[in-house]
Amino acid sequence: MSTQTSTPSPAGRPGFRLPNWAGSFGFQIIAALIVGLGLGLLAKYTGSTKASPNGLGATLQTVGSSYVSLLQTAVVPLIFTAVVSSISNLRAVSNAARLAWNTLLWFAITSLIAVLIGIGLGVLLQPGANTGITQQAKYAGKSGDWWAFLVGLFPKNFLGLGASTTLTDGVATTAVSFNVLQILVVAIAVGVAALKVGAQAEPFLKLNASALAVIQKVLWWIIRIAPLGTVGLIGNAVAVYGWDTIGSLGKFTVAIYIGLALVLFVVYPVLVRSHGLSVRQYFSGVWPAVQLAFVSRSSIGTLPLTQRVAERNLGVPRAYASFAVPLGATTKMDGCAAIYPAIAAIFVAQFFGIQLDVSQYVLIALVSVLGSAATA
Repeated sequence: MSTQTSTPSPAGRPGFRLPNWAGSFGFQIIAALIVGLGLGLLAKYTGSTKASPNGLGATLQTVGSSYVSLLQTAVVPLIFTAVVSSISNLRAVSNAARLAWNTLLWFAITSLIAVLIGIGLGVLLQPGANTGITQQAKYAGKSGDWWAFLVGLFPKNFLGLGASTTLTDGVATTAVSFNVLQILVVAIAVGVAALKVGAQAEPFLKLNASALAVIQKVLWWIIRIAPLGTVGLIGNAVAVYGWDTIGSLGKFTVAIYIGLALVLFVVYPVLVRSHGLSVRQYFSGVWPAVQLAFVSRSSIGTLPLTQRVAERNLGVPRAYASFAVPLGATTKMDGCAAIYPAIAAIFVAQFFGIQLDVSQYVLIALVSVLGSAATA
């Protein structure tokens, strides 16, 4: 009697599987940062410069700039459709005018608080002092023109489109740009007009809602390749400026993240608690959107998830969430539109040795709050 031993076939052997955390979007972003840093250092120390990049440096620059171009392509139609959709959704909200005013008021209040935190951190931490970076130019003393700012709010065309032509060595180069603030003004006007028109605007509003859904899907695809874009952007920054220069800006970066943490973990809980709500339930409800916003670095890209958690986890009525969430994602950002510009303005002043007085700090606060709509 013979005995036969069977061995598992190769197909039956369990294959190697990565742990669940390794496939998460957050881990991919962190891994991309490390890879980008390594490739950037390799390009820098193999002779790549901004004026004459080598093969690796040119590749990193192309990948990074292409990803930014993709994001910019989606931003303009997304802002228009999201704002029009937000305003049109006021039809289903009772006391719409009061709720809209209260929403905008709280947007302004929390933005002002974030700006004040940014100014305080800028003054306290002095991120622009003793950076170790050689000043390439002297401050020219140019100041802004408030009248020009107000005039710039009026759209020159329906798309807020502008073009500028420069002549270099006999070669004309034309650059096309979009004025986000003008696009926002047009979107608000169109949304209000659609409300006034009534039933005749229904086909347009349905088309706008469909376009918004399609654009959000496209933007989500773009965000999914953010790790690749991160490799290019970080790698190109390191290759162009070098580790020493980037490292010297560490205090500036730390100041921004401290400001973000204060807003998220101090200001918001205080406001939630002051209205009789549970801080634990609040963070439990919003945390999925906070995580995605942190790793994607895009409030607009997080918009669908933000609206979902607002409705399902926090119990916000769908009609009001459909108004407040898209409007907030496009015009109300405490990080990049409040904390960052406040600290950046103080950083530049300290770098060039400019002494700011109280009136200039007030101006920084006002410009940051009023200009937040143009930072989408």
